[in-house]
Amino acid sequence: MYNHISIDLTKAIDLIKLSLLEDLGSGDITTDSIITEDRTASFLLHSKQNGIIAGLPILKMVFEQFGGNNDFKYFLNEGDSVSVGQKIIEINAPLSTLLKAERTALNFLQRMSGIATKTNEFVKVLKPYKTKILDTRKTLPGFRLLDKYSVRVGGGCNHRFGLYDMIMIKDNHIKAAGSITEAVKRVQNIHGNKYKIEVETTTLLEVKEALNVYADIIMLDNMNDHLMQEAVLLINGKALTEASGSITIERLNNIGKIGVNYISSGALTHSVNALDISANII
Repeated sequence: MYNHISIDLTKAIDLIKLSLLEDLGSGDITTDSIITEDRTASFLLHSKQNGIIAGLPILKMVFEQFGGNNDFKYFLNEGDSVSVGQKIIEINAPLSTLLKAERTALNFLQRMSGIATKTNEFVKVLKPYKTKILDTRKTLPGFRLLDKYSVRVGGGCNHRFGLYDMIMIKDNHIKAAGSITEAVKRVQNIHGNKYKIEVETTTLLEVKEALNVYADIIMLDNMNDHLMQEAVLLINGKALTEASGSITIERLNNIGKIGVNYISSGALTHSVNALDISANII
């Protein structure tokens, strides 16, 4: 149902170039004053926190923008668990390249690893249940491809990538159309059965209406556990169910027991803490 879009990390090249331009501008005036271009060195990256590593291919792409001979020795693979003090990667390259690429490369790696780590925490709690964790569109602008890729590395699933790949009828669509029934009718008049239709609901009456128009997925938005349980019993497998809104890691066990198919959480990407990773010349 989800993860229906393949992720091609080469599409992040423009973002990488923009990020380097943002940092370098007209040039690294400190490094260019101190370091000769013929000098080589090695950087060792190690983690200062426990977590999941994501973004190694992007880190490599950052360094490759500088050309030259760069050698990468991996101690961990993408998606591996990392412990405090554990080595991640050693990079041998011109010293000027190491110094110029360091911050941009770490910014990508730390954010992506933070998202993968957060996602994996949710995934572990939900392991006893059939419920899968989904991300949302609450991503850093311009970083959606990488944010959603990182969710996958952490073991989660991607909800829609954008407004273009899935029908989701939310509260404001319903208000504008006048009802769930009318909103679904208008979508089907244009698109027929081309897209799966998800409908956001907040009450049992709305759940019943979504069932009556044969919604494929019914979002149970900002419902407490008791109301969510009633909604799942009412739906009784006639549509897929998605819990959303006010989702915390502390609620996951209760929601998993209720038996929803999916839980979507913006917290995976909108306010993630970067994984603390250090880079040092050796």
